Amino acid sequence: MATNQVHIAAVNAGSSSIKISLFALGGVPEKIAEAAIENIGQSPANLVERIGTAPAKSARQVDATNHAAATEVLVNWLKQQVPQLSIVAIGHRIVHGGPNFYKSQVINDQMLVALRELRPFDPEHLPVEIQLIQQFQTLFQGVRQVACFDTAFHHGLPTVARMLPIPRHFEAKGVRRYGFHGLSYAFILEELRRIEGNAAANGKVIIAHLGSGASLAAVLNGKPVDTTMGLTPASGIPMSTRSGDLDPGLVLYLARTHGYNADQFNRMANFESGLLGISETTADMEKLLKIESEDERAKDAVDIFCYQVTKNIGSLAAALGGLNTLVFTGGMGENAPKVRARVCDNLEFLGITLDSARNQEGQRLISADGSRVGVHVIHTDESITIAHEVTKFIKQSKQGVGYESS
Repeated sequence: MATNQVHIAAVNAGSSSIKISLFALGGVPEKIAEAAIENIGQSPANLVERIGTAPAKSARQVDATNHAAATEVLVNWLKQQVPQLSIVAIGHRIVHGGPNFYKSQVINDQMLVALRELRPFDPEHLPVEIQLIQQFQTLFQGVRQVACFDTAFHHGLPTVARMLPIPRHFEAKGVRRYGFHGLSYAFILEELRRIEGNAAANGKVIIAHLGSGASLAAVLNGKPVDTTMGLTPASGIPMSTRSGDLDPGLVLYLARTHGYNADQFNRMANFESGLLGISETTADMEKLLKIESEDERAKDAVDIFCYQVTKNIGSLAAALGGLNTLVFTGGMGENAPKVRARVCDNLEFLGITLDSARNQEGQRLISADGSRVGVHVIHTDESITIAHEVTKFIKQSKQGVGYESS
């Protein structure tokens, strides 16, 4: 692929993965290439790549012992695919913005200092994200970098949804409910507006982002009302390996009976729980659905996950005072019709009725014709939200140094 256009890169790092999306900068950013490395630090790590609108190529093994090595692989891949690579700005998904970062901002030294101070809020993501910002500063010297915060979407949560019921003085230290997956929610809301119009996007909407990390958000008049995740991404509903909400008394119980310290409890809640912990087999919903008929633990994992999603949809509908639209997104939300069906089975009282054929086929609209609530399946793409955020800064300030590969 060769192009004389200038480009934006969107970087999305997880605890064991990193994705880079490349956009051609025009009136509207156009994605022209994307690659992700998964299972970083494991042998083997896998590279999945896609050019333009073509289907993703089969995963191939790469050497990526850490995020820095994975980044080198991805940047070299970009240079091979786009020989005239000319990156003028780089956007980063930053999971936690703490109390002070609730809008996308150009990254500078002062921000990096502030982000380091926020690491206790999100020790699983922020250290890696800071490291990657610094690495990209070296790889693309002088190129503007923009931080796009996953918590920003939920910044306007009302007090009743924002405050934790603990001594009030902790809120002054930033201890509150933040909510996450905000870049995904922002994308889905705009897609809903594009597909169904302003009336749908401004109505009573619940979005279920069901991936390896999973959460739900209630939106009214385009603004967040409540969400399932709180201070950290480990809270809310059960996830692939995260526990979701737990009785705080469990901390003391495990400390006294099993000798758990804070780090051990954190590892258990973030990496050993959820679908993996319940099934004792796998964190992969697709695999659990295949074996649940013969493995009671797998069935328990699926049932508990779906039950908690159903229960939280009911709770969020109460917060909204009703429901007009339900959107499923994320890996499970987009690709697991059995999960969608089970989640909606007990929601007829809200006016939700699925069309089983539409749901099985994964159509965009999966509710039955007579359903009072429209139920949608919409593919999410956080990189597009990042690209649009970065484009705003480029339009505001057309000066700046770009990077061109030799």
